[in-house]
Amino acid sequence: MLAFLAMIPFLWMLSTSLKDGGALITIPIQWIPRNPTLDNFVNVFTRDGIFRSMLNSIFVSIGGVAVTLVCAAMAAFAFAKINFRGREVLFMVFLATMMIPFQVLFIPTFLIMSEFRLLDSLFSLILPRIFNVLAIFMLRQQMMSIPNAFLEAASIDGASLFRQFIQVICPMCKTTIITLLVIIFMESWNDYLLPLVMLTSRENFTLPIILNSMAGQYRTEFNILLAGSMISLLPIIALYGVAQRYFSGGLQMGGVKG
Repeated sequence: MLAFLAMIPFLWMLSTSLKDGGALITIPIQWIPRNPTLDNFVNVFTRDGIFRSMLNSIFVSIGGVAVTLVCAAMAAFAFAKINFRGREVLFMVFLATMMIPFQVLFIPTFLIMSEFRLLDSLFSLILPRIFNVLAIFMLRQQMMSIPNAFLEAASIDGASLFRQFIQVICPMCKTTIITLLVIIFMESWNDYLLPLVMLTSRENFTLPIILNSMAGQYRTEFNILLAGSMISLLPIIALYGVAQRYFSGGLQMGGVKG
């Protein structure tokens, strides 16, 4: 029952995306369109900048996933398997930053990107994802459950610390890595606030910004807007469909220490 209630907005979005303009204001509401049409989806692709925004979103999402996973995996390995002075204290400081709302950091992030001359650049959306505490926490907890005997055996065979990380630890954390891949891709793909702050040129806009621009001050074609929203869901649905068998296990394995 709860799942059905949660699905109602998505069912309404699908229904509206298949209606023509007249059916939107029909009373009683048509949950199943009497004359469904795909013209709204065709009209979405006629809007200025829609293809470029999709490419921008793909670039930002893939870049954000790559940067976050590489940096988080290395940081998690250091916190889990490398003994150094102040390790636990530093990790607690990392965790404490999770209590800071990301919106509070918009102004400092904006100023830093300005100093780097990256404003109105897609890289200004990727670089802030270097630091992701949730990813570090989940990977560290997974790595803590891996016995040190694996690393000791690799070390006896002459493997360097980096090779131990790449060839031993990372493959054993595959489930958590794939889970984080889905989460980070979804966050990057759907992100609206950070692109709104960092980007000013229409050619650099991501898909959520372009879709928002379809909502006019005096008139909004909701059927076309929701058709665009349906299109924006497809990459996430496809990615989750491929990775779903790892997803639940990754959340459980990354959230506990073995």
